[in-house]
Amino acid sequence: MTRLWIVPAIVAASLLVCCDKEAPRAEPPPPVVTAAPAPPPAAPPPPAAATTETSPPGFITAQHLLVAYKGASAASPKITRTKEQAKKRAEEAADKAKSGTDFAELVAQYSDEPGAAERRGNLGKFTPDRMVKPFSDAAFALPVGKTSDVVETKFGFHVIKRNQ
Repeated sequence: MTRLWIVPAIVAASLLVCCDKEAPRAEPPPPVVTAAPAPPPAAPPPPAAATTETSPPGFITAQHLLVAYKGASAASPKITRTKEQAKKRAEEAADKAKSGTDFAELVAQYSDEPGAAERRGNLGKFTPDRMVKPFSDAAFALPVGKTSDVVETKFGFHVIKRNQ
C-alpha cells in the first residue's frame, strides 16, 4: 500500500511542477497619454469674390477715347476748344457709350488721340503702372464690359471701356 500513494504523489508533483510555470504574458499596454484638447478650427477663408474685390488683376484690356483741350499736355496745336467744352464733349460721348452706341464708332467721332480711330480706341493689355494714375484707377475699378464716367488727366478728358 505504501507504493500506491507514490504514483499519485509523483503525478501530482509533476503536475505542480509543470503547471507552476507561469504562462507567457502579453506585453503590458502602453500608458494612455491624454492630449490637450484640439484648438478650435480656423476661420474659413474669405469667399473668392471678396478676394477678387480687394486685389485688382495684374493687367486689363480696355478701349478709350480722349477729348483734349487747348493747353492740355501733348494736345495737338490744332485743338482750340476750352477745358469746359472738352469736358462737355467727353460727357456726351460717355452718355452715348452707356446707352449702347458702339464704342469704336464713338472713338472715331470724338477722340483727339492720333491713331485712335484706326485702333478703335484699343489700348491692348496694360498694367496699372503703364497709365497715369487717374486713368489707371478708373480703368481697373470698372467691371468688365462697363464704361466709365469722364476721367480727367493732364492729357484731357477720357471715356474708358473695360474689355477684360
